[in-house]
Amino acid sequence: MKASGLGCTCGITLVLLSLLAVLHATTAQKNDISIYSFTVDSKVSSRFAHTVVTSRVVNRAETVQEATFQVELPKRAFITNFSMIIEGVTYPGNIKEKAAAQEQYSAAVARGESAGLVKATGRKTEQFQVSVNVAPAAKVTFELVYEELLKRQLGVYELLLKVQPQQLVKHLQMDIHIFEPQGISFLKTESTFMTSELANALTISQNKTKAHIQFKPQKTAGQLDKVLDGNFIVRYDVNRTLSGGSIQIENGYFVHYFAPEGLPTIPKNVIFVIDKSGSMSGRKIQQTREALIKILDDLKPNDQFNLISFSGDVTHWKPLLVPASPENVDQAKRYAANIEAHGGTNINDAMLTAVRLLQSANQKELLSDGSVSLIILLTDGDPTVGETSPARIQKNVQKAIDGQYSLFCLGFGFDVSYVFLEKLALDNGGLARRIYEDSDSALQLQDFYQEVANPLLTAVTFEYPDNAVDKVSQDNFRLLFKGSEIVVVGKLRDQSPDVLSAKVRGQLHMQNITFQTESSVAEQEKEFQSPKYIFHSFMERLWAYLTIQQLLEQMVSASGAEKQALETRALNLSLSYSFVTPLTSMVVTKPEGEQRSEVAEKPVETSHHSFSRFPPTLPALGSTPVVPAPIQAPPVILMLPGQSVNRLCVDIKHSQGPMKLLSDPDQGIEVTGQYETEKAQFSWIEVTLKNLQLQVRASPEHVVVTQNRRNSAYKWKETLFSMMPGLNMTMDKTGLLLLSSADKVTVGLLPWDGPGEGLRLLLRDTDRFSSHVNGTLGQFYQDVLWGPPTEADDSKRTLRVQGRDYSATRLVKLDYQEGSPGTEISCWSVEL
Repeated sequence: MKASGLGCTCGITLVLLSLLAVLHATTAQKNDISIYSFTVDSKVSSRFAHTVVTSRVVNRAETVQEATFQVELPKRAFITNFSMIIEGVTYPGNIKEKAAAQEQYSAAVARGESAGLVKATGRKTEQFQVSVNVAPAAKVTFELVYEELLKRQLGVYELLLKVQPQQLVKHLQMDIHIFEPQGISFLKTESTFMTSELANALTISQNKTKAHIQFKPQKTAGQLDKVLDGNFIVRYDVNRTLSGGSIQIENGYFVHYFAPEGLPTIPKNVIFVIDKSGSMSGRKIQQTREALIKILDDLKPNDQFNLISFSGDVTHWKPLLVPASPENVDQAKRYAANIEAHGGTNINDAMLTAVRLLQSANQKELLSDGSVSLIILLTDGDPTVGETSPARIQKNVQKAIDGQYSLFCLGFGFDVSYVFLEKLALDNGGLARRIYEDSDSALQLQDFYQEVANPLLTAVTFEYPDNAVDKVSQDNFRLLFKGSEIVVVGKLRDQSPDVLSAKVRGQLHMQNITFQTESSVAEQEKEFQSPKYIFHSFMERLWAYLTIQQLLEQMVSASGAEKQALETRALNLSLSYSFVTPLTSMVVTKPEGEQRSEVAEKPVETSHHSFSRFPPTLPALGSTPVVPAPIQAPPVILMLPGQSVNRLCVDIKHSQGPMKLLSDPDQGIEVTGQYETEKAQFSWIEVTLKNLQLQVRASPEHVVVTQNRRNSAYKWKETLFSMMPGLNMTMDKTGLLLLSSADKVTVGLLPWDGPGEGLRLLLRDTDRFSSHVNGTLGQFYQDVLWGPPTEADDSKRTLRVQGRDYSATRLVKLDYQEGSPGTEISCWSVEL
């Protein structure tokens, strides 16, 4: 903070324009502005999250200081209220139509006053900032409220909160209450700021339908001695017993969640349209090839596919769609591996070629009955060759597709117009997604494909009795994919029946299907009576939120009078329910004497914007005198329980292809890795926990955790604390990643950057291995026999493992197990 003098100007207003606000809350400290309390209260009622962030600060200086309040919000959330309480006086926020605040906005811009801007800060978040002058010894309370509907993706709902006070806080508390009438099927938490010292500050209580997660560090336990900085994530899913979905009713409004279980996947016809223009060269095309090869592996035998690559010209791999047989997939992978980047960007011809391939296959009756046809476009730039007008390309593609196929557009990086891709996709029954340039770009591509890889139903429609409901949101949908969920909301009529019934119709692969469900109004109203978990009229607000989101999306594809009508409805709802949306602004009056207005405007998806990337690994610095070769850390150190020699250093000298390092079927653990003998290091190590259907793959760049087809990437040396049934996963600042569970062997992975740098594997609690453990390293946990030292050299011994003899030599090595810089140890070294 910087000190500011009091002025004598009249009252000033703060205009928050176009703000769409997961939680990043900070009140930054400079000079003597101190946060003495920071709390987060998030109530999730039937997927709808209502979050209140409260920060209390005091000015301990003898002069006026400036306090700044920063909050990171999800892009899909709507702010509903912001207020400041200064010396007992409340300065509330008022929602207005954007045009009504334009005069204040323009005046502030004319004066060059632009503090308080909302800016994009990450893939999912935007940052909102407010500053205010605080008199000596005065206190200020900032309170921000926002709401969002949690979206189900790959079988999981995710609530993301960010905690970054940027200073020590005397009282810090986070409470998350979840109420799901369907029942919570699983729940797990993950944090990037948790440490073992903070573990007991986190408590989770859960019954069939409710969960309470509390994080409350105690100063007496030394848990508030460090500044917290990072994410707190809750992931969960619900039980689904009714195939027709769950209808929930509260205060005269209803929500219908539909995600049927056990349906077979519909065969798909998919064409991948890949930009290989010059701007894709280097890392982008490399990651695209990597992702495409893995995506091709995920095609099902009854799928059909083709590849189109384009720059200035358009080429297709095959003249027709072909079945996803092992032979065809292998050929396609070889083709994908040789895609090279050069030339311009001819999006128009590439898209029309894709449509013609599908039309030709349809005319020749090559597409199976009831199958789903998808086009997936990946591009990183605007059109530069052929038709270059975005509007004409959108028109050409929409006319060619004619509602028969679904188009999904992936924008790689920020040199492409996201607005262009979004309209192109929404016009044709799909959606657009930004792919961020980063070390995990290939994973982002794979994750997106997983979302659309398993279509379950087409032409899904919802029907309710006309005498029962009113103001129903969108009730027809082109596709339902596995792991997602369709949500319909509406209002009950005054004289509605005691039981609300519904029919959901759709098309499976070869037949039509109708689901039926019903819900008692009185029983449902009784469900939502617990004030601890429910905020007032949440269902009505959920209805307004979802309706506004759908209207804004429909506006993208609309024009003329239709677009104006949609905008008017969305604006009126935004004002009625006090949502800050792209159509409204929040005006906050600040105290007399403030010297400037602060203007905040919602960032939009645009081109030419940069985000921070994973930091590169820097080479070690040092002098270069002639010194003895440094002591190396071995690739693997094994702790052998119950042995007279309890530490074994393993050097791998011969390796061809991936190695099964260890496997214990009783423990459900398998560890594989690729060892590069020339570099004397692992290029990757993968741990599979079969009982949890979870994989952890470590590379020098990052760690990727995969569960239920969902990938999560983590940077090395960023703290991580994840708790889920059957597994604790932690990473500390040294980069030591530990996978542990009661009665299981603990597996550790480490990015060693000392002498002999590279990935390292470590094992703890090895006495828990079963007698069935095996593998290159696992064999050493079977019956191991040590021969006596040789007479000529007592630093050499023979090690017999499962009938095979190995020569072991006593050497000095560097122990990496406690992190850098390591400690010298004397161990028996074995070469494999």
